[in-house]
Amino acid sequence: MNGKNCMVTGANSGIGKVVAKELSRMGGRVTLVCRNQVKGEIARNEIENATGNKSVELMLADLSSLESVRALAKNYRGAHTELNVLVNNAGLIIGKRTATVDGLETTFVVNYLSHFLLTNLLLDLLSNSAPSRVVNVTSDAHFRGHMSLEDLQEVGNYGAMRAYCQSKLAQVLFTYELAERLKGSRVTVNCVHPGAVRTRWGDEAGALGIGIRIARPFMLSPERGAETPIYLASSPDVEGVTGKFFSKKKERQSSSESYDQTEWKKLWEVSMTLAGLN
Repeated sequence: MNGKNCMVTGANSGIGKVVAKELSRMGGRVTLVCRNQVKGEIARNEIENATGNKSVELMLADLSSLESVRALAKNYRGAHTELNVLVNNAGLIIGKRTATVDGLETTFVVNYLSHFLLTNLLLDLLSNSAPSRVVNVTSDAHFRGHMSLEDLQEVGNYGAMRAYCQSKLAQVLFTYELAERLKGSRVTVNCVHPGAVRTRWGDEAGALGIGIRIARPFMLSPERGAETPIYLASSPDVEGVTGKFFSKKKERQSSSESYDQTEWKKLWEVSMTLAGLN
């Protein structure tokens, strides 16, 4: 990883911070994408002090705003000509339906659509830097998900877990479709279930969050949860491997719905429209 340019979203805490720290420890030039400047600066200082690597930068972005994601991509492109690793990690679950500044359901945007947009906006840098890698942090929750393409915004029918599971399934479908589109490019795209990890995830989940907080002492540490994303981002063992779902550093089968190639393409077209890429 020495000298390779890496970007990690949601990098000021939890899995994202551990991934960023370890890629930095390996010699990577790491861009931390965070929403809060103070928390981002604290994370950057911690990573620099822990690794001795001063090539750690902070870029701010609110992933609930597509305009903010576009600004992030523009700022990154203004400072860099290469991107070797993109780890799409940031995510949330919220108890009540809220709409973003773009009028879209927040869980769908933060967990999936913002990363779809960011990846596409940086795709030429990834291609020009090949071999390069995209790692999408999804969840086994996608097994409980179903793509309601006619109601992706959960209007009038919102459920926190249902919205979360659908967004995680969307990440898997996106992984498979993008990998298919990039065949032969030496840009690999894989997704990963990190396990049930002890992070701040669930703090905004309302009543559901109570159960999550009770279960936290029994969950994996962020260090354990980050092992497979780090593996996919850096290991020579998976050089050239693409379009796969991983857990515990092993390839696994994802849900049966996730292999529906017609659904991959339908979601891609809808996402292009929602993200303003058409």
